Amino acid sequence: MKLTILILIAALTLPASAQQDDAKGGAPPTGDSKDIHTYIHQGWDVLSRSMNDCKTLGDSKLQTQPILFLPAEISTPEDVTALQKKCGIQVAPLPKKIEHAGDLRPGELPRQGLLYLPNPYVVPGGRFNEMYGWDSYFIILGLVRDSRVDAARGMVENFFYEIEHYGSVLNANRTYYLTRSQPPLLTSMILSVYDANNGQGPSGAAWLRRGYENAERDWQLWNTEPHLAGNTGLSRYYDFGDGPVPEMGDDPTYYNQVANSLLAHGDPGHYLVSDAPSSSAMMVVGPELTVKPCDDSQGSAAKPCGPEKKVHLSADYYKGDRAMRESGYDISDRFGPFSGSTHHYAPVCLNSLLYKAESDLARMAALLGRPADVKKWKDRAALRKDRMTRYMWNAGRGMFYDYDFQRGRQSTYNFAASFYPLWAGAATPQQARMQLRRLPLVERGGGIATSDRITGVQWDMPYGWAPVQYFVEEGLRKYGFKTEANRVAAHWNSMVEENYLRDGTIREKYNVVDRTTTANVSVGYKANVVGFGWTNGVYLEFEAAQGK
Repeated sequence: MKLTILILIAALTLPASAQQDDAKGGAPPTGDSKDIHTYIHQGWDVLSRSMNDCKTLGDSKLQTQPILFLPAEISTPEDVTALQKKCGIQVAPLPKKIEHAGDLRPGELPRQGLLYLPNPYVVPGGRFNEMYGWDSYFIILGLVRDSRVDAARGMVENFFYEIEHYGSVLNANRTYYLTRSQPPLLTSMILSVYDANNGQGPSGAAWLRRGYENAERDWQLWNTEPHLAGNTGLSRYYDFGDGPVPEMGDDPTYYNQVANSLLAHGDPGHYLVSDAPSSSAMMVVGPELTVKPCDDSQGSAAKPCGPEKKVHLSADYYKGDRAMRESGYDISDRFGPFSGSTHHYAPVCLNSLLYKAESDLARMAALLGRPADVKKWKDRAALRKDRMTRYMWNAGRGMFYDYDFQRGRQSTYNFAASFYPLWAGAATPQQARMQLRRLPLVERGGGIATSDRITGVQWDMPYGWAPVQYFVEEGLRKYGFKTEANRVAAHWNSMVEENYLRDGTIREKYNVVDRTTTANVSVGYKANVVGFGWTNGVYLEFEAAQGK
């Protein structure tokens, strides 16, 4: 019996390499670029998970014995009973009903596990073996393009279920994500499915009504404390949890690497605690870390290291680290070193998405015959647009910047998220024209780099990601900059095709400077996993945008 359990656990917690092989799907490339469509089409099935499939439970990030948690208020569904018998896994109810995000902390559970969802869903690939918040938007776009609207609708309904039973759209459906959400794209998901069926059938008026109610709850999360950005009237990213995140279990040296780098560079973010804390922000909430700072000023030469030191990362750093993960953008220097001050900013991306959500809610209210709500949402969108111009628009630079509401000043970090207001429709025509002139800061031969700075981490130069390409390209197209939009789409898709023909895979991220999948990340998550859900979806969107 013990041997059977060990074999099951090993199967459900595949190493990253095995998961990547599983995600490839389809035959090796033939040299014909059309073969990539077979890869994508078959990939949806390879990356699909459901409550009747044993591989759904596996989590290589923690590699613990699988356990499935159900909402406290429901009876065990039939598919879960069957899954339990089939896979020999443990099933347990959550200890209490969850009304709002943060009501249940992961530490209140005996161990971490998967959260039940009623419908099949597509995972990104690799170590990401669960349904993610913002990844799913791009996956849904791809499913719709590939005539799999029912699968897309099922994923949107899973997000309704998360709001209704887990308190919010989750970062992903694991218990250690119960304290945070991800970029608010729910209204965009709802309308992509609604429009695909022209408001008919299973995603008709009744479905839209349920979507509207859940989208309003999602909006409330971002517009109440602690997600408010000071007194700006704008919103920020914020995780209700404290201390190190559990999902870095497959990279146990990550926080040591962060501390080591901060120490070597003089801790410009003041995130290190080596003596007794002097304020609540500097409180110790994580483990003691052993670091050995090295002088990296000599480049490729030998790096002399100093003596070992014992330090802690501050409570405020961990808050920023968690908020960074809610943003979806992960590690860059956009919000301080390793984005450790993310929660101190009103980000351009988040507030653009909320403007889009408010505009979408106005449209949904009109479709549902609620004129008073239409006015309410239009007024809210107009107010947010005014505040974004006030706090984020830099007329001198012709660009939108994140706003540090603690220090009362704009960031100067050039980041591709500054194009989000165009995608959301929140920019004026003049702002859009000025923003267009800043495109060379981030445009490279393979598409859009996330920033114009090389920092050694994966959400800065030279790396490009499918969501960034999509928001920039669609934003340019919305304001009539068709030539530039087509160029971005063509450069990105041709790079994806070239690398697919080279190794038969589609990846999570790309080096848009040398047009390869090479990822030489110095600190943090270093893999470039195969799959990959959002790249597949954006590839199909770009083909459609270019009339292919």
